[in-house]
Formats: sequence, C-alpha cells, structure tokens
Amino acid sequence: MANQLLLLCAIIWLAAAVAGLSGSITIGRILLAAGAAIGVLATITGLPAATPAVILPGQIMGEAVPFRLDPEALWLMGFGLVPAGFACALMSPSQRGSRGWIFGVAISLLGALGVFGLQNGAALIVAWELMSLGGAVMILSENFDPSRGRTVLFMLALLEVGTVALVLAISIYGLRASSLSFAQFIHEADALPYGVMIGIGLLFLIGFGAKLGLLPFYEWFPGAYGSGSGASATILSGVVLNAAFFALSRSLMEWLPVAPDGAFPTLAVIVIVVATISAILTILYAFQQDDWRCLLSFSSAENASIAVVALGTSMLFRSYQLLDLAGLAWTVALLHLAGHALAKGALFIAADGLRRANGNYAIAYGGAGSHWLFGIGAVLAAMSLAAMPPVAGFVSEWYVFQTVFQGFNLPNLSGRLTLALTGAGLALTAAIAFATFVKVIGLGVLGRDAKRSAPIRRAYSISVGLIGLAVLALGVGMPLWLSALGGATSRLFGSVVTNLMHDGPILVPLTAKFAFISPSLLIVVMPLLALIPIALVVLSQRQPLRRVPVWYGGLAPDPSHASTTALTFSNAMRTFYSFVYRPTANTEQDADAQGYFVKKLVFEHDVAPIFGPFLFQPAVRAVQAMARTLRLLQSGHLNFYLGLIGILLVLILGLTLI
Repeated sequence: MANQLLLLCAIIWLAAAVAGLSGSITIGRILLAAGAAIGVLATITGLPAATPAVILPGQIMGEAVPFRLDPEALWLMGFGLVPAGFACALMSPSQRGSRGWIFGVAISLLGALGVFGLQNGAALIVAWELMSLGGAVMILSENFDPSRGRTVLFMLALLEVGTVALVLAISIYGLRASSLSFAQFIHEADALPYGVMIGIGLLFLIGFGAKLGLLPFYEWFPGAYGSGSGASATILSGVVLNAAFFALSRSLMEWLPVAPDGAFPTLAVIVIVVATISAILTILYAFQQDDWRCLLSFSSAENASIAVVALGTSMLFRSYQLLDLAGLAWTVALLHLAGHALAKGALFIAADGLRRANGNYAIAYGGAGSHWLFGIGAVLAAMSLAAMPPVAGFVSEWYVFQTVFQGFNLPNLSGRLTLALTGAGLALTAAIAFATFVKVIGLGVLGRDAKRSAPIRRAYSISVGLIGLAVLALGVGMPLWLSALGGATSRLFGSVVTNLMHDGPILVPLTAKFAFISPSLLIVVMPLLALIPIALVVLSQRQPLRRVPVWYGGLAPDPSHASTTALTFSNAMRTFYSFVYRPTANTEQDADAQGYFVKKLVFEHDVAPIFGPFLFQPAVRAVQAMARTLRLLQSGHLNFYLGLIGILLVLILGLTLI
C-alpha cells in the first residue's frame, strides 16, 4: 500500500512540474499540496516497518536501481512533508515567478524522495543534484532580493563541493565492491582499512554536511534563505534538511564499520566536535539577525548540528558496543528533526503572513490584529525551538542532554571528556536559542507599535496554528510516537530501544533510575498551575489599575524611539561575544552644501562571517586569477588555435606509442 501511495505521490509531483511550466499556477499548487498529503499518508501506512523493495525501470551504469524506504526515512520524510504541504497550498508570496517556483518545488521534492529511497550510489548523486537544482530554481524564481543570483551561485558552489566529496566516497566504495548497490557497500564495509574508513567518513561528512549547514557550509544559509520566501525556506528546512541528515546517518551508521577493538573512535569524535562548534556558531549568528528568514535559517543549521551531535554520540557508544545507548542517541536525532521540521515550518509560514501584512520580513512589531490561532501556533513553535516544555523541542533536547550525560559509561577518559565538553557546548547553545526566540516572538509577534499593522490573512493564521498544535501533539504524545521507530532501532542495534525510552506516559533515557520526565502529564499539570496567576488576576481586579507612561529621562516618550528593537535586544550579546562577531557599524549622512543641515542619515550594522574572509574569498580570488590566465586561450588568433591542436595531436600520438 505504501509503495502505491509513493508512486502516486511522485506522479502528482511530476504533473505539478509540468503544470508549473505550462502556467497553470492554481493546478500546480493543488498538485504539490496533494502530493505532500499523499506522502504523509504513505508514511502513516508504512511505519513502523520499511516499505517493500521494488526495482525501478531502467538501469544506471549497467545496474538495476532498487527503491526502498526504511522506517527512519519514512519518519523524517513524513514530518518534513507536513509543513511543506501547507507551504505549497499557500504558495510563495512572490507575485512573480510562480511558474518557476512550482517547478522548483516539484523537482526538489522528487529529488528528496530519491535521496530517501534510492539504493544505488549513482542514482543517489542524481537525486541529490535534483534536490539542489530545485532549491536554486525556487529562490531564483522569487524576486525578493536583487542579489539573489549571487547568493544562489554561492549556495550551489558550496553544495557542489559537497557533491564532489560524495562522488569520491561513492567511487571508492564502487571500485572496492565492483558495484554501486548499497547492499554491496554494507557487505564491503568490514573489509575497509581503518584509515580508509576515516577518510571516507570525512568525505560523507563534508558531502552531506554541506546541506545540513555544518561548518563552514552554514554561511550560505542566510543569503539563500533570505533571498526567497518563507514557503521556499519551509521546503529547504524540512524535507531537504531531513533528507540530508538521513543520507548522512545511513552512510556513517550502515556503510562504515565499527572501529576495531582498541582503536580510538576518531571519526565519531570528529563528528561530535564539528557539530558542537557548528551549533554554537550558528545560534550565535542567529541571535544577531533582524530578518525572519535569516534568523530562522541559522536556527535550522543549529538544529541540524544538534541532530548530528546525537548521531556522533551514537557512533561513539556503538564503537564501545554500548548498543542500547547508541540506539537511544540515534533515535533522539530523529525525534529532534521531526519536531524541528514542524516548528520551523510554522515560523517560516508565520514570516510569510507577516510579510503579506507589513511588506517586509523585518523582525519588528507586526502581529497586531492577527487571529488567535496565529499567536498560539507561533508561540508553540518558538517554544519548541527554545526547548520549553511540554512541546516537541523540549522533549528531544532533554533526551539529547540525558544521552550526553551518560558518557560516564564509556571505558576511557577521552570519550567521557568529549561528551562532557559537548554537554557544556549544548548548554550554551540552548541558552542562546532561548534568548533568540524570546526576541523573535516578543518583538516579531507580540510587540506593538504606534502604527497599527495590517491583520494577518486567515489562511496563514490557520496554517500556523495547526502546525503549532502538531508540535504540541508530538511532544505530549511522545510515548505513543516512539513506537513508530521500533523497527528502525531493532534493525540497526538489535533491540527495540524505543521500548526502553518510556515507562507508560513517563519518558526515560533507558531507565527511570537515571532521569525521567512526562510531557503527557505536564499538559495536565500546567493548566492547573495556571489557576494560581488567574486567581491573582481576578482578585486584583478589585483594585483600580493606574496607567502611567514609562519613564523616559524626564522627556515625553516617542513610542517609535523609546521601543525595544531587534538591535537593542541583541546588542549586549554582540558586545560580549565581539571576538566571534567582529561587529561593524557604518553611518553615512547626506547634508547641504554647507554641511549644517542633515538631509539623510543611514546607519548600517552587521556581524562579520568567520569563514568568508579567510576561506571563501581567497578561493574566489584564486578562481578569478585562473580565469584571467585562461582568458589568453580566447585570443581569436587562428594560428594559435592550430598550434594548440597540433600540440594535442602530438601528445595523443605519444600516449599511443608508450
């Protein structure tokens, strides 16, 4: 049943791509949303088992191409498609480029479906490139930023670096196994020398990490996301991000063998360290953003990094044969990305709703007059990303910390120290994430300005509200949701680890003797605790309220000048971490000829990227210098071209004689 639904889903997305190119905007939008809904239904019918393997028609490089969705692939795809379906139904807020946007979404979703299910190395590379191409078409079709061409080119350049790494890794496996089938990759894994295994693992980390936003690749996120709409970002941060993580998890956990006895788990430690540093840097930069899309894009990289931390922790535990702890860490990564896809989709759609109402994506005062569902959904989504109870993000990050804290089970000091420092890094990340989403909701949704903003459209309010409630349902119902991953943990770790992650409605990290929490009970207790402030409010109504203006230095306050802005909210952190941010501030003024009267004053502030000036810009200069040198080949002189052809013929003749 699941395979039939997936086939129907793929056919509908292909039809949507055709409809987009032909100009049938409404039909294309309906087909995209319908395909996403059918994909979610396929996930529900397929879990907790894998879908039956099928052989696709045709061959690649002389080999058949199997297709199968493992339980973890169904899980990640299903949760990614939920907000994607709403984004497709609402479509991009751009009035131009809708045809290209629909085509790009369809291609990206088809590529993601291939990454989740294809079982052949060459086919995986094709699907991976389709996913990248679809994202580029989506952003280029929207006309929000004049420099979108440059940002998309930067995105594709970094993604192609990752693709080259993937091609190298898959080629090494293909040569050793004499096949590009993933089944042969797994069979050949135990024969890999330890040094080769580490090298291949690093190639996979670079290749798939380029889309996950691991350092240094996260620097394409704000430019690319900030050049498109929230609808495009919903696709990129949900389905596409989850597909990239699934591919990384499959490559590191299934295609690579466990470190030999007595060998230091180098690859696992590298994965943990890279992901932890990525999480810290990305959330630091997220806190400084004043644009919804840029802030949420950095947050996507941060949450992907947290999931990779859990994945690396699973590899570390597995290398010491602590399979239950390895299964716990791996499952936590899947839980975290499921909650992230829902919460981030809700906030990106909220950003689109605010943009339609206010005309821009600035984090300012724009939520006035919106439907109550909009506020509830946005707050629940932000609570999840800030790890506040009882929503999904709180549950997954609680599990992450409980998993890292169990590093004392490792037999050596190096492993225990690695997880201890990781826990400290994640604690810093969680604290800054909390402040970041207080800023987002406090200023971007709940703030009030002197000028009353336009109300949010009802369709956006309902969509944000429903997705936000889904975030709550995932967290509260986690004891039930865990059963969907039982088959996946049994296949990879030899036991149904998810059964050890809850005791009835109580969630535990394998045992209640270590720690426990229950969002299912919190949802009952928290409203009861809310009766206390409600009673205080009711009792206080007997006393008359006295309203006075806020003290403003003895002057009459101007609300537009006395209000808290996104810059003032984050300036203290910018000053404290100036060694990371290296902040810049430029002021330009336009005055009359005498310079007495200022006609225009422009203030710009920014934070400097870390890797751009030291890694990417030198690479760009090197490519430009090479281009200037090779430009001599285009001299236009016929004799020069004939000479080159003659030299080439001599070289070919020499090679044949050797």
